Amino acid sequence: MARAVRRFLEAAGLPLQGELIGTPARVAEAWARDFLDGYGTTAAQALGPLLPAAGAGLVCVTGLDFHSTCPHHLLPYRGLAHVAYLPAEGVVGFSRLGRLVDALAHRLLLQEVLAREIAAALESGTGARGAGCVLETEQACLTCRGRARARARTRSEAFVGELERRGELREEFRRAIASGALPFPREVAP
Repeated sequence: MARAVRRFLEAAGLPLQGELIGTPARVAEAWARDFLDGYGTTAAQALGPLLPAAGAGLVCVTGLDFHSTCPHHLLPYRGLAHVAYLPAEGVVGFSRLGRLVDALAHRLLLQEVLAREIAAALESGTGARGAGCVLETEQACLTCRGRARARARTRSEAFVGELERRGELREEFRRAIASGALPFPREVAP
């Protein structure tokens, strides 16, 4: 990757001097560690083992910060993921839901596809009766390119199983999102 970044910078007519001397190695490390590391983790690994909780109601976790990369221009998007599932026999730890989002988001995926993959993986990985994912993001493809729209935000929703079939479950999920709503973009404490 570092060689490819070096060639890219050279093709752009940028001499590898001054601030750019270590750029190829830094870019390669960032992409391997922070942007493409999801390819090395499966959804099942991210979710981990089920914990017994027969009869549990709708489980919602909102406001999960995440970032991903658009496959069209290799530009980032970031925002909040909200996930919900209707357990059948067991649940996963709450932190595992964030790991699932990261495992899938740290791949080259369109936002709409990412929402669908998270919902499907949550349903199949937990044996849930249904699942849903709502992604609210700021897309660099939209905010920085061409006719930039700096304040534009995007939203994608995906539902599978009972959450796809039952409007009252989707509404319960949307109420959970609204009740935990924070201003976007949210400042992250140092």
